[in-house]
Amino acid sequence: MTQITMIDYGASNIRSAQKAFEHIGAEVQLTDDPEVVRRASKLVLPGVGAFGSGMDGLRKHNLPEAIHESVQRGVPFLGICVGMQLMFSEGHEMGVHQGLDLLAGKVVRFPTAIQPSLRQGEGQGGGLKIPHMGWNQLEPAWENPLLDDVQMGDYAYFVHSYYCDPVDATAVLAWTDYGFPFASVVAKDNIYGLQFHPEKSQSVGLTILKNFVEKL
Repeated sequence: MTQITMIDYGASNIRSAQKAFEHIGAEVQLTDDPEVVRRASKLVLPGVGAFGSGMDGLRKHNLPEAIHESVQRGVPFLGICVGMQLMFSEGHEMGVHQGLDLLAGKVVRFPTAIQPSLRQGEGQGGGLKIPHMGWNQLEPAWENPLLDDVQMGDYAYFVHSYYCDPVDATAVLAWTDYGFPFASVVAKDNIYGLQFHPEKSQSVGLTILKNFVEKL
């Protein structure tokens, strides 16, 4: 049984993320101990809430340095929802906050006057609502074991008002359209991120988590 070390820094969705991994057969170790993070074989950073408070929670437990050390020695690392956002250089939610800087880029708010794309606009009037909430499609950009058995156009469940804007577009493993394409899955070396809620995304979400456990 593969052990997943899940970083517990006060994120409200940690139990649902834990149950999703256990459902696919992984053993989950919850921890806020930086030494346990340093020894991990696979790391998961869940998250719901604000970017700034998430970083405060990580710093409170002296976790950023431990995360960097594990990533640098090649440990597969998965950020989920706000956990993916925290991977980036900075977040612009209620001020500008420094992130983990595992990936270069910013986390910024969807425009308030965001308009549907031509594809989305059929039968719709007015602008799109913020937060981006509900089912939307994944458009994989390149092949990676994380998305094995995930097809172009498969649906995942989103709830977010901010999105990740990577400096390096080649780090975007899948795009999602919400008025414009934004990064819904990122991957670079041993670092991975999911903007959506895999535990709420039914078979697609569980397939991706299973790929992380078994193939990375």
